[in-house]
Amino acid sequence: TAPIHYQKDPIKTLDTAFIGTKNILDLAHRKNARVLYTSTSEIYGDPLEHPQHESYWGNVNPIGPRSCYDEGKRSAEALCYAYHRQHDVDIRIVRLFNVYGPRMATNDGRVMPNFIQQALNNQAITIYGTGDQTRSFCYVDDMVSGLISMMNSDNTNGPINLGNPAEITMRSLAQTIIRLTNSESELSYLPLPEDDPHRRKPDITLAQKKLNWDPIIDLETGLQKTIDYFNKI
Repeated sequence: TAPIHYQKDPIKTLDTAFIGTKNILDLAHRKNARVLYTSTSEIYGDPLEHPQHESYWGNVNPIGPRSCYDEGKRSAEALCYAYHRQHDVDIRIVRLFNVYGPRMATNDGRVMPNFIQQALNNQAITIYGTGDQTRSFCYVDDMVSGLISMMNSDNTNGPINLGNPAEITMRSLAQTIIRLTNSESELSYLPLPEDDPHRRKPDITLAQKKLNWDPIIDLETGLQKTIDYFNKI
């Protein structure tokens, strides 16, 4: 979820994270159903540990502009485990790292749709900060495979990181997209938003061991599929 969307109504974001999750957990308790909760790498905030392992408690500003999402997800994880311990609800928690792919909304607001659409239109590509901050992008097909593996697993409740550990700077990502689209775009730099994470890379050792899962689609292959989609709409 892009900050541009969840920061529009931070109270609703927090309500959705906690009350929405509580409604699902109550239903699962009544129906004796398994719940897969899709948490987020934002759990780790602007991490001081790199790469981020599930045992890391994070570095989150609890009152910053991103906190409605970060702390909302953290509270929902706590709620899942409270239901598991108190009511024996069968939970699965995964922490997703920067998923991308075809069918992302044109107004999604995250870096992939923004960069790709700017490049296709030969517009300046907007980079916040110096462009040295990193992310690790996981193609949607790989992520779906990981989610299915987690839902079918009987040997862990999580949380488990799901993501592609191939790390890239925002500047390099923009340059790669310019090359793949044969774009004439140039880079435009704006100030880095408050509390924006400087580095992000998942440690997926646990997913490899518990789920026998690894992402298989490399960044350029996934980018080309995503570019092809945006080129058609």
